Amino acid sequence: MGRPRGLRGPRVALSHACAPALIAAALLAASDARAQSTSSPADDAAAFFDKALAWFDPSRAKSAAPVPDATPYTVTLSVTGDSSVRSAITDASNLQRLRNTAPSGAAGLVRRALADRERIIAALYAEGYYGGRITITVAGVPVDAPTVFETVERVRKAGPVPVVVDVDSGPAFTFGAVRVIDPAGRPVAGAPTPREMRVIPGERARATSITAAERVIVDRLRAQSRPFAKVLGKDVVADHASQTLDVTFKVDPGPVATFGPFTVSGTKSVDPKFVLDRIDIRPGEPYSPERLDALRRRLASYEIIGSVRFREADHLNAQGQLPIQVEISEREQHYVGFGAKYSNTDGSSANAFWGARNLFGGGETLRLDAQLTWYAQGSDSVPTADPFGYRLAATFTKPGILTANEDLVAEAAALREVTDAYVREGGTFTAAVKHRFNDDWNGQIGVDLEQSTVQDAFGTTDPFIAGIPLGLNADTTDNPLDASKGYKFSATVEPFVAFGESGAGPVMLKAQLSAYHAFDEDKRWILAGRVAAGSIIGPELLDVPAQRRFYVGGGGTLRGFDYQSASPRTPTGLIVGGLSYFTASTELRVKITDTIGVVPFFDMGAAFASDVPDFSAMYYSVGLGLRYYTAVGPVRLDFAVPLNPIPGGSKYGVYLSLGQAF
Repeated sequence: MGRPRGLRGPRVALSHACAPALIAAALLAASDARAQSTSSPADDAAAFFDKALAWFDPSRAKSAAPVPDATPYTVTLSVTGDSSVRSAITDASNLQRLRNTAPSGAAGLVRRALADRERIIAALYAEGYYGGRITITVAGVPVDAPTVFETVERVRKAGPVPVVVDVDSGPAFTFGAVRVIDPAGRPVAGAPTPREMRVIPGERARATSITAAERVIVDRLRAQSRPFAKVLGKDVVADHASQTLDVTFKVDPGPVATFGPFTVSGTKSVDPKFVLDRIDIRPGEPYSPERLDALRRRLASYEIIGSVRFREADHLNAQGQLPIQVEISEREQHYVGFGAKYSNTDGSSANAFWGARNLFGGGETLRLDAQLTWYAQGSDSVPTADPFGYRLAATFTKPGILTANEDLVAEAAALREVTDAYVREGGTFTAAVKHRFNDDWNGQIGVDLEQSTVQDAFGTTDPFIAGIPLGLNADTTDNPLDASKGYKFSATVEPFVAFGESGAGPVMLKAQLSAYHAFDEDKRWILAGRVAAGSIIGPELLDVPAQRRFYVGGGGTLRGFDYQSASPRTPTGLIVGGLSYFTASTELRVKITDTIGVVPFFDMGAAFASDVPDFSAMYYSVGLGLRYYTAVGPVRLDFAVPLNPIPGGSKYGVYLSLGQAF
């Protein structure tokens, strides 16, 4: 953004008291200016203001190591006018924040003071103050006085050099007229409105809002199939009489374009054709950044692809199309990892895994998992059972099994599962072909086979189970471990049969919906909700194998309650599971700092002996969670208390894991 320029009369850039800032800028840039070609005053003003805004970044100021010829100093910072801007000025002042790191010699101190003036101006502009007055004295003389160096050299011999910074913020300015014009001075068709750019006439004229508005303009025009849209400059006029700021954005919309051919670079083990086959944008389609973003997410979903970058050509081809190069960065082909989970109600687990990406050059993956579990309470239904369990699994994925939109996913596992309701030991095999409908929705059909020995309150069974699951899934969220917007949906219909058991042809139905909404741009206040339900239609309760019934209770469904405890029981109190279930949860995820957050939550749910949920027999819990946000996702610690506890059941639940609860 350029420094607000002046006009005759009361419309000026800054008050005369700020003129020394121009001198300071000239002194700081003197060596650079000699090497630069001649430029216009307007260009110089724009460069100065953009540089000032860039300087207004507290993270850039770091304590320096001790330097020779150190010149200690004291600093007095006073702010008059609007005191609300004091914190911004203090944050911008290197004199203030680096006061314990002495600069080198008199020149170092004067240079720091001169730079402070520009940083403070930038801070005032950022908050909408364009008539500020800044006075900086070093050893009692103005920082830009000819005698400042010899004065500092004399005073420093007696002790720290006194530096005084006086800032009068002046009045806050509001936006006046806001225009978006092309190089010929005509309004740009399709440009965003001042409200959409958040530079609304009558509201505080923060310089940062003007900079953000440039991005909004470019994004809007690019969304209109104009890939070369750019802001050529800004004309910013401060009217001190009315305390308003008029802003004119000079924009080159560029030509309307269509997508051109795609090429692939950067691949090593991946066949470039694998990437090209998954580009569903065809030459001649209208150019769309949204389509490119969706393509980026889709390509990045393949494990071997670490990052995707689109390099757009700098001109259109003869057909008016924009050629695009897809730059791929591959991840390591092999990886190992481990994880752990603790809960006083669900039991604890630890797992290790090894994986291979891109086995045959077509994005194929293989993952081997080994998990150990410990259900400390032991199984109520099988009290003699060992509380330790395990799961050994191998998962294979083959992208593009039929076309680029169909993937094969297969998993084989050997396991021993210990719960209050049953103890299961055996093997499972699932395989499915997943079809991608679009960037958000997919469906799948597969087979589900199991041969296990199961002990529960009614004895031991070992039927062979076969099912044909059909699924529908959607995911529009922005982060799989910590979503702030969008929704997730999954639904499954599975007819299955348990050979050797009475009854045949039960059909299992279940669905789950989670939704997320951030109330602010920084995503510090997020409301999250989840609802799930299921039913098994056809058989009597005890005709359904124990491991296929529904159970509610524990960290995954109803926090604060023991695992599976909110489920139907025998007359003696043993858990048997149900033919239907319903659960719902809501959380308010609040970030206190960038790394710490708190999450109050409410859960409800139960499983039922009938194939239709009985909403009059629900269980409820409330709790508070702590989140520690890391680069890979939040670490979750939840504490929950039942509102209507089950007699003899848990009085609270504690859950520790990686990722949000849902």
